[in-house]
Amino acid sequence: MEKRNLPNGTAVLVLGILSIVTCCCYGFIGLTLGIIAVVLANKDLKLYKESPELYLNYKNLNVGRILGIVGIVLSALTLLSYVYLYSLGPEKLLEFQKNLEAKAKYQQEQEQ
Repeated sequence: MEKRNLPNGTAVLVLGILSIVTCCCYGFIGLTLGIIAVVLANKDLKLYKESPELYLNYKNLNVGRILGIVGIVLSALTLLSYVYLYSLGPEKLLEFQKNLEAKAKYQQEQEQ
């Protein structure tokens, strides 16, 4: 029997890449894409494990799965950081911003 590609191998790879690229979009988009990539990868992984001699693109599937997991982690961290910053309130955020600006100004003065 001829070898063929796994049904979702390329889709998993693309979704994994997009989950990393979009992880900074408030965390929701990257998180969603990463979860979809991992679910599709697990589905195709079962197919591959049943008969590995029939399929070609296992490496794409594995890389996409890993990228999906990394995208999930980065998106979750982004989402948690936004939740934390939102929970501080506007006064603390303004104070945080002023501290960052002062630090940047100090570093610029040190470089000159």
